[in-house]
Amino acid sequence: MNKFNWNRDWRIEDPRNHPYSVVERLRTLLSDGSDVHEDPRRPGFYEVHDGDSVYYIYASAISRKIYLLASGQKQLASLTFSA
Repeated sequence: MNKFNWNRDWRIEDPRNHPYSVVERLRTLLSDGSDVHEDPRRPGFYEVHDGDSVYYIYASAISRKIYLLASGQKQLASLTFSA
């Protein structure tokens, strides 16, 4: 588990058109210094956990953008995402 070094200069891109409230919640979580879980198999990919919800993101240091790839509800044995 890590803290993500969020900077307001970074932009959140939402290629899957999640509801505005989902993108804003992610922005709040990152601004507040929420813990993120780095994907050990994919550099730059992270899970951001929020209670029963999880967001899957890609952070590009080159473009200074965060791409919201999926969001969904945590489940007992696995995660399910809605696009």
